[in-house]
Amino acid sequence: MNAPLTWRKSSFSNGTGNGGACVELAPLSDGGVAMRNSTLGEASPVVHYTQAELRAFVLGVKAGEFDDLI
Repeated sequence: MNAPLTWRKSSFSNGTGNGGACVELAPLSDGGVAMRNSTLGEASPVVHYTQAELRAFVLGVKAGEFDDLI
């Protein structure tokens, strides 16, 4: 990653509701997405996902496939 990333987090995230825990996403120039722990900021490890991987995950979330995890 050479260019700085523009990080975004969900409007459902806040500094106190989940103990300050949430993730941030940033678009990558190759169409993928980077993800990090927002509470760690720049110190957080960054995980890269392809657009297809993120799409499969988001569709699973929308279908309720991970509801038992929250």
